[in-house]
Amino acid sequence: MTGHRYLIVGGGLAGLSAAMRLAELRADVDLFSVVSVKRSHSVCAQGGINGAVNSKGEGDSPDLHFYDTVKGGDFLADQPFCKDMCYAAPGIIYLMDRMGVPFNRTPEGHLDFRRFGGTLYNRTAFSGSTTGQQLLYALDEQVRRYEAAGKVKKYENWEFLSAVIDSKGICCGIVAVNLATMEVRAFEGAAVILATGGPGLVFGRTTNSMINTGSAASMVYQQGAKYANGEFIQIHPTAIPGTDKLRLISESARGEGGRIWVPKKKGDPRPPETIPEEDRWYFLEERYPRYGNLVPRDVASREIYDVCINLGLGLDGKAMVYLDLTHKPAQELDRKLGGILEIYEKFVGEDPRKTPMRIFPAVHYSMGGLWVGYEKTPDGLLDRRSPKNHMTNIPGLYAIGEVDCQYHGANRLGANSLLSCIFAGLVVAPAVIQFHKSVQGDFSAAAENERKRIADRLERIRKMNGKENPYRLHGELGEWMEKNVTIVRENPQLQETQIKLDALQERWKDCSALDNSTWNNQPALFLHQLWNMLELAKIIVKGALQRNECRGSHFKKQFEIKQPDNVDSPEYREYLKLWKANHDRWCKTTIATYTPTGPEITYEKVDHSLIEPHPRRYD
Repeated sequence: MTGHRYLIVGGGLAGLSAAMRLAELRADVDLFSVVSVKRSHSVCAQGGINGAVNSKGEGDSPDLHFYDTVKGGDFLADQPFCKDMCYAAPGIIYLMDRMGVPFNRTPEGHLDFRRFGGTLYNRTAFSGSTTGQQLLYALDEQVRRYEAAGKVKKYENWEFLSAVIDSKGICCGIVAVNLATMEVRAFEGAAVILATGGPGLVFGRTTNSMINTGSAASMVYQQGAKYANGEFIQIHPTAIPGTDKLRLISESARGEGGRIWVPKKKGDPRPPETIPEEDRWYFLEERYPRYGNLVPRDVASREIYDVCINLGLGLDGKAMVYLDLTHKPAQELDRKLGGILEIYEKFVGEDPRKTPMRIFPAVHYSMGGLWVGYEKTPDGLLDRRSPKNHMTNIPGLYAIGEVDCQYHGANRLGANSLLSCIFAGLVVAPAVIQFHKSVQGDFSAAAENERKRIADRLERIRKMNGKENPYRLHGELGEWMEKNVTIVRENPQLQETQIKLDALQERWKDCSALDNSTWNNQPALFLHQLWNMLELAKIIVKGALQRNECRGSHFKKQFEIKQPDNVDSPEYREYLKLWKANHDRWCKTTIATYTPTGPEITYEKVDHSLIEPHPRRYD
């Protein structure tokens, strides 16, 4: 290999963290982003970043953070990665503080922390309700230092199309397209790091940015990369219902004292602010007295679904509940939650300081993603020196951030996403350097063939002139996925969705590109992305269909094993036997491998070497 540049695809927190660390290690970096770096989806994260600093003297520790993380993920995450992340978390927060992130402070001047779901401790550092934006901007400032020094080169408004894989199966570059000129180019890299975010747009209406199609992950999956735990899609309990897009109301609203409730009387016509306390049902506080409104997201979403759909206690006959902050001082709300209050006021036209917000769960995050490996030390912890850390099954191809499957298991705890993105970037940098020291691909032999293959594919798509509208097909995809593959899943509906996905792929072949221009052709690129979204949807649906259990965000009523309240009863001992049998059968990582006829599903053992799994309880 003639070059020693490392390629990073994605300019969010994970990509910028990796770029900064690689530049610190004196490596040269090419950073590709489908949008301007400062518009990456990380900018939308609101609530905060977790780290057990224990500044409030609650007895918190990295070990407790680690336990909450693996328990919150229903024990589906490999534990060495999780433990190392939680131990690194306080240092990462202090690092970001030194970089100038304007974290909120206590009156004494210390970093302030608030509580998030799935824990009883205040361990979430925050910058108002724009934490993701502030972290992203701080990391970008660091990367720009190295950009000015010539160590980092940004390719903004370039879209990843495929990996360049040589005859030995080693990834040694990428093919990308300039979104303005439609130029298709191959780029050489000593290793490639994908940091391209999640597949939210597979579900149509989500809290995700419109760039989160999952197309890059789907492309490398079709090139042979394994995709893990695709069926685990996080439904955030609090979003603003809408017909065009769903807008997040951060968990921080509940972390700062927000309460979820519905009127006890079905169809109560009174304005919410006039309904007295005795006529309100704070159902999360009643059902989960220890955690209250801050139960993990999978639990909260199911409870809201139960109250609205099963009990019919939604608002005005619609599936919505109240999220109430009106009991908090307006000045405090503006200081800590100003950004999300502004969003609600702008899109709903009501002041949440005076009127409870109307919210309902929405698709938010993917715990699954590209399968990545790691290596352990003799004592069972993550070996930071290993080139295997965050490498996919394709040598030289790495994945970090939401696009990988590590850290979160079956359900992500709030404020762990920003942490995992930054941590993964810091871990992957030395890994790719170690990889390049021992293995080198043959870019020259593979690059032009792959570039021509992809360019020809885009040219065929550009000339498509069928009867179907790709945007309409995407709308149908989103409707089916949102209806059948979110909070509650049933096998007959999942089977119907499989058939629908096959039909949509056939109809895709009769689509029109809508635009045959040779520059800035967004419809043609969307058509390319749509095929890739359909391939990811097939992974999600088949994984959900085959997993006959309830675990984290994956819930099938038919296979629910209900926990008795009394842990000392004979019924509970019988429950434990049933739980263990289910755990032994299903607590495994789902592995999807591409075939032309659909994903082939296998299962892989989860590393439980540090914490013994047990039934989750949050009451």
